[in-house]
Amino acid sequence: MESKKPLGEAGEDDFVGMAMKFSTPDGDLLEYRVIGDYAYVRADAESLGKAMGTPMPPADELPEEAGAFKKVLEGEWVKFDYKALEKAGQEELGEEAGASAEPSLDPKTQKKLLEALREVVARDVEFTTAGGEDGTEHISATAPFRTLITDLFGEIRPLSKELPPGVELPTAADLKDAPDSKVTADFTLKNGELTEVYVDLAKLTENAEVKKFGLGLKLSGGTKPTAPAGATELKPEDLMGAFAGAVAPGDEEFTEGEFPEDGEFPVEGTE
Repeated sequence: MESKKPLGEAGEDDFVGMAMKFSTPDGDLLEYRVIGDYAYVRADAESLGKAMGTPMPPADELPEEAGAFKKVLEGEWVKFDYKALEKAGQEELGEEAGASAEPSLDPKTQKKLLEALREVVARDVEFTTAGGEDGTEHISATAPFRTLITDLFGEIRPLSKELPPGVELPTAADLKDAPDSKVTADFTLKNGELTEVYVDLAKLTENAEVKKFGLGLKLSGGTKPTAPAGATELKPEDLMGAFAGAVAPGDEEFTEGEFPEDGEFPVEGTE
């Protein structure tokens, strides 16, 4: 991620580039970049479909109206103007084009939420530190999971009227079945800068089939996000055309009021 300002001070308009990649030991599944007004996507559609349990159709089976969307299924880079796509989506839903963005938190509410978080962390979390070689420092933060999230939402609940419309906070009753085992997050710092965070997610369930399931986040200098060369532009109408051809030829069509026998649908995955 690239920002005009330090990430802790940056607002939405300060981010000028972002790159994200999802991979497995067998290769890359999905790569996504945002540079300026354009988003860029490349995917291994076949492997991604298998991983999600939803097989992707071959590119040559899509209708001509799908246009550049076929490039997605062929594993090539495509790009689209995400603002134009958002506008098209609003028009498709019958919303007024150019509608204002969803309301966000005002600075005063953000400050109150941050103070609430600090109070809960100071009260519920135990910290231990250990020094290492070459300016390395290790910090462990341990807390009972249910207690931590219950107290956190308890502090936030008085601010619920200041949150954007539609935000619903879980009640204490909703959280009562959350595991209350102690969870530890390990932080590694190098010369005062955070370089790695590690959490054992197996601690969050009382019936884990594995003894340890680690989630690690490593931070480094990174590389400058750049636009990939040769990306094919994907228009909003290409996406609409691809979805319009999602039902393969030969599938039965049902008019309103008609249902197949035994409640079974011929299109796989339909509910």
